[in-house]
Amino acid sequence: MNGKATVDLPAAIRATPAFQLRLYVAGRTTKSLATLDNLQRICETYLAGDYRIEIIDITVSPQLAIGDQILAVPTLVRRLPEPIKKIIGDLSNERCVLVGLDVIQAGA
Repeated sequence: MNGKATVDLPAAIRATPAFQLRLYVAGRTTKSLATLDNLQRICETYLAGDYRIEIIDITVSPQLAIGDQILAVPTLVRRLPEPIKKIIGDLSNERCVLVGLDVIQAGA
């Protein structure tokens, strides 16, 4: 035993949200806004407030897209929990998004 104890803290007192998400979009287009709406709805329904969404407009900050190797928009990047995962598209297929975020298993 290493002498370290691990405690699962409730989301309300955890310093860092369990899910850290970065959504890459290109401007305030209809598709970008619909993608953000889909993401917010999914997060509120399934992640119980234990998430943070950072929105990156590649027309304003293209260097961030290069750093995350973004090839298409919209793209959602799950930065935490690791491993990093990417989902491309408007996030309208709720089941695919949940599988991609590892909220549910593919066979569920």
